[in-house]
Amino acid sequence: MKTHCFILLAIPFLFACAPKKTEVKELPLVLIAQAGVAQIPVLIDPPPVGHVMPYSTVTIRPLIGGTISKVHFLEGREVAQGDLLFTIDPRPSQAALEGAQAALARDQAQLANAQVQFGRDQKLVAQKIESQDVMDSSQANRDALIGTVANDQSAVTNAQLNLEYTQIRSPLNGLAGQLQFHEGNVVKSPDDTLLVINQIRPIYVAFAVPERYLPEIRHQAALHTLKARVTFENQAGTPPEGDLVFVDNTVDCTTGTIMLKALFTNENSTLWPGQFVQVSMVLEEMDHAVVVPSQAVQTGQKGTYIYVVKEDLTVDERTVVIGPAYQGNTVIESGLKEGETVVTDGQLRLTPNVKVSIKPADQPAAK
Repeated sequence: MKTHCFILLAIPFLFACAPKKTEVKELPLVLIAQAGVAQIPVLIDPPPVGHVMPYSTVTIRPLIGGTISKVHFLEGREVAQGDLLFTIDPRPSQAALEGAQAALARDQAQLANAQVQFGRDQKLVAQKIESQDVMDSSQANRDALIGTVANDQSAVTNAQLNLEYTQIRSPLNGLAGQLQFHEGNVVKSPDDTLLVINQIRPIYVAFAVPERYLPEIRHQAALHTLKARVTFENQAGTPPEGDLVFVDNTVDCTTGTIMLKALFTNENSTLWPGQFVQVSMVLEEMDHAVVVPSQAVQTGQKGTYIYVVKEDLTVDERTVVIGPAYQGNTVIESGLKEGETVVTDGQLRLTPNVKVSIKPADQPAAK
């Protein structure tokens, strides 16, 4: 029994004599950045999706029926204003013109004779050789022929127009679409569509924005020309930039949006009718705005906040009011000053007034 009691008493003694381990608390590792000042454009967020529309569209229809004898352009190619597109068989129109001209010449000859006869009858009546009835009949014949000649001249003009209509020319500079009728087809006027031409230089981009932006858009548009920039899939080069030229006069009550149009020069034909693009429109420029990397901004139960690193390497949880974001940076409207140091990575381990260790920017912070 004594032996057992000795062992039981010795065990607590051994534990009491064992050296205690000292715990070393590891400081949270964070990445930091300094709040800077920049000129930030205020954009519509999120960027609306727009579709490209031709500046002008013309549907080519024949003004006279007949057989297409020649097509003078290639599908999908550019055409210039005045270029000959189609020739409709001119022979029927040419024959009609010649017939109208012949009728005009005949009636002009009859009118000349009637005028001579009327002059002769006037003299005879004055000499009391003929009666007044004869002169009145002569005058009526002359007047009727004057009307006939005028009608003939109108017929000649109409026949000349029909002959001109056998040559169909482009009314504008544009891009020819798909050919609907080929050589040898008989076309009717004005039912048949021969071709559609789209003018793509300049060109429109139409897009809808939420109605909450309408007051600011109208205000800024009254001060200066608003600029719109578009991007699209597989884009190469600088994004095209255009001017806002149209604000619809009605808000769409079903979607709560308003339609806008921007005009682009499209000199290199970068934009194509029917194409979908993403539109960014600058409403105004914020000068000397305080900005931080967007990853520094945190959201909690109390709102939006940022961890600010003080000189003693402790952090302060700072409530801030944020503004627009642009190219990875967020505007801080209040709560932060230029030059202050903020935490951009490693916030999960932080609490107010905790001391931190700064990690080089090329190494990720511990989570």
